[in-house]
Amino acid sequence: MTRASYAFATPDVSAFARALGRSLKERHATKPQPPGHVELLNLIAKAAGFRNTQAMRATIPVLAVLPTPTPVACVAAPPKLSDNARKTLNQFDDSGRLKRWPVKYSVQTLAMWTMWTRFEAKRSYTEKEVNAILKTANTFGDHATLRRELINHKLMSRQSDCTDYRKLPARPDEETR
Repeated sequence: MTRASYAFATPDVSAFARALGRSLKERHATKPQPPGHVELLNLIAKAAGFRNTQAMRATIPVLAVLPTPTPVACVAAPPKLSDNARKTLNQFDDSGRLKRWPVKYSVQTLAMWTMWTRFEAKRSYTEKEVNAILKTANTFGDHATLRRELINHKLMSRQSDCTDYRKLPARPDEETR
């Protein structure tokens, strides 16, 4: 079944978000379950200033095919990668999992920053939770080394009895960014 595509734009995203938030809050007061797709479309249309979805569709032109984005010439090219960054990227597979433990310390450091991003800030983790996250983040099967190196690189902290792990607030250097 083909579906018509409609281009939607709003002049004030902030006002739109406030109106949609108010509508969802009012709706939640009477119906605690989330809205269905048709009801959600109507809430979006009302937040945009229309009576309902049908009224919104009547005023918006139908796009037969979604336009392909045109390349923008003023976008800056990505910065050149350092040798260490290139070597670090080679340590990961297509799914973003670490394939092997890097030999070079500077490459290890960059790899640890990648592991660090898998954890939430201001959250306490058990050793079991840390292991589960790190097991999915590597293919070489040594989550204990990764866990220990996150501590050694001062990207995570742990209690001496290994019951509480926390992501430390840290700022990556220029090469890491």
